[in-house]
Amino acid sequence: MEDQLSFNSPRRTLSYSRNRGATFSVFEADNKASGVGVSGEHGPNPSEVYGFVGAISTVVATGIFIVWAYIPDPWLHSIGIFYYPSKYWALALPSYAMVTIAAMFLFYIGLNFMTTPPPTSLNSIYDENSKDPMCFDPALEEEDRPIEPYSDIGIDQINELMFKEWR
Repeated sequence: MEDQLSFNSPRRTLSYSRNRGATFSVFEADNKASGVGVSGEHGPNPSEVYGFVGAISTVVATGIFIVWAYIPDPWLHSIGIFYYPSKYWALALPSYAMVTIAAMFLFYIGLNFMTTPPPTSLNSIYDENSKDPMCFDPALEEEDRPIEPYSDIGIDQINELMFKEWR
């Protein structure tokens, strides 16, 4: 029989009894009764570690870049730093990166315009995935009528809803 001062959890049993002191025991990894395994659940998630290291690395690299770009050459030489890239690259690399990103956006937009059918094409109204609405027996009452399966709304119904005169 368990002590009244014991606390059971799926992972461990804590006992606060006076005669045994504060002790705890961890269940064995083979104990599947709780549905929770003990081993392998401790420690950080690898994606969290990669995110943390990536964030710290980005901050450090940005700091080094700003120091290299803005501190004059004689100051770097007085510190003992003699080997570093030309200051030309401090402006060239960000400029090249921005132009590349802008070109990718323009290319993506142009590709979408090229693959989209013109507004006068019937492919913009009907294609191989179009589904015509199914008609059920109108004699059935509302309660007995099944839910209609999804289908495309015809262009005539859309035009009627959008362009009819509201009175």
